[in-house]
Amino acid sequence: MATGLITALVAIGVAQLVAGITGPQGSPVVAVGGAAIDSTPAPVKNFAISTFGSHDKAVLVAGILVVLAVFAALIGVASLRRLAFGLAGLAVFTLIGMAAVLTRPDHSTVDVLPVLIGAAAGAFTMVRLVRAAEADQALTASPAQSGPAGQLAGSTAPAPGVGDVPAPSLGDVPAAGGPPAPGTSWVPSGPPSRAASQPQPARRRFLITGLVAVGVAGASTVIGQRLAGPSSTVSRARTTLRLPRPARPAAPLPAGASLDIEGLSPFVTPNAVFYRVDTAIIVPEVDPASWQLRIHGMVDREITLSFADLLRMPLIEHYITLCCVSNPVAGPYIGNAKWLGASLASLLRRAGIRSGADQLLCTSVDGFTSGTPVQVVMDGRDALLAVAMNGTPLPVAHGFPARLVVPGLYGYVSACKWVTDINVTTFADAQAYWVPRGWSQRAPIKTESRIDVPNGSATLRAGRTQVAGVAWAQHKGIDAVEVRVDGGQWHQARLAAVPGIDTWRQWVWDWDATPGSHRIEARATDATGYTQTAVPVPPEPNGATGYPMVTVSVQ
Repeated sequence: MATGLITALVAIGVAQLVAGITGPQGSPVVAVGGAAIDSTPAPVKNFAISTFGSHDKAVLVAGILVVLAVFAALIGVASLRRLAFGLAGLAVFTLIGMAAVLTRPDHSTVDVLPVLIGAAAGAFTMVRLVRAAEADQALTASPAQSGPAGQLAGSTAPAPGVGDVPAPSLGDVPAAGGPPAPGTSWVPSGPPSRAASQPQPARRRFLITGLVAVGVAGASTVIGQRLAGPSSTVSRARTTLRLPRPARPAAPLPAGASLDIEGLSPFVTPNAVFYRVDTAIIVPEVDPASWQLRIHGMVDREITLSFADLLRMPLIEHYITLCCVSNPVAGPYIGNAKWLGASLASLLRRAGIRSGADQLLCTSVDGFTSGTPVQVVMDGRDALLAVAMNGTPLPVAHGFPARLVVPGLYGYVSACKWVTDINVTTFADAQAYWVPRGWSQRAPIKTESRIDVPNGSATLRAGRTQVAGVAWAQHKGIDAVEVRVDGGQWHQARLAAVPGIDTWRQWVWDWDATPGSHRIEARATDATGYTQTAVPVPPEPNGATGYPMVTVSVQ
């Protein structure tokens, strides 16, 4: 078992080292993790997001390593029976790793090197460990080396056969200090000698080989992780980037945009706590000096845009709330920020959209694709090719150097991060990443609300209590929020001010709480007159619905 585990450690460690040089997408663990995400059914994906949140990918990688360890142990046991069995098992894992790498949308030929070199290092390690173990077994079984661990007292020698050494007579006594007389059965009268208690040479060789292999695996992993760590070039480019002044700044926040209630989500979500849901095991790091955006397909003129070109365009600043389609009712995968970017509609008009085009198939640097309806982008809303978030360049985890932000649509069809390609096409001709996995092609955000205060974790005192939260209906706007207790009548909440219809809206209702256990529910009505439905629906295929509910205890 130790043979297989050490072999796996060396193979993964060396692969990680090579991937640190060739690129992290060649790491077999990263590639297998990406393939696992691609093939995960929607219900399992939703469970992982709701259970582990932004740690879902770390849990996935840990699970992959556990499974690998189990199979590596089995391969190690098989290799001690016959080396060819162990090497065959290692070859199977190598093929799985290569298949995972070669099926990644952003792979290149060089990405198979980490898998191949790691496998070669693993095979070399397995051979050395098995040979050392065989030598140990041979020496342990040798009569000349068995010493006092020889034949047990009372044993009977087998009858001689053809070619066997004749069985000696019983009862002979070995000479003092010498080997037992032929055929003698005896029990040592004293403790084993000092020389006999020392590790056998082969055992020492196995232990040394194993320790060296583990050291190589650990050093390779550490060095590989450092090489694949955050790029100093990208980090320096981001921190030194001077954002141009917006040609159209965001309107000042109106008085009363924030209700200043403890526990209530702030109107602007800080970058550090803004939700992140994507398919990237390793966050892509893109140097803005080499970044380009290609706009092509059903256009009159193909456009290729550099980052410098993008910064020279008239930039728009706008408050926009983003929401993930995986967000459950009252879930955390929503946030509001002030974005800065170029008008996506202006870029498309420059390219000239041909008749019949209805989809923007947007591709990330890591191969992820989103499909945005052309009509939505061109209807006058501030759909942005964003470069900044809350007054600073986009964080790397949120799409630096550029991403899409389109108000009113769930993120999987509107918020492609690290975007490098926009193919103007049709929904009939091309499917974005999540569509063949069961999600809707067009995904307008549903009118929803959330109760932030109280959260049900603490006992409340009877008397006047504030019930507060946020509601959203991007690009429609929230007109009303109502609250009820224990299924009773609905009460109108007070709404905070907002700068526009593309953001969430804070609300509060003053409740005269009475002792006992109570169920609080809320519902929102948007500017079109639609009221949030009570019908509970899971996130797939186009967003969750239902009333948010909190159970509280009042004394």
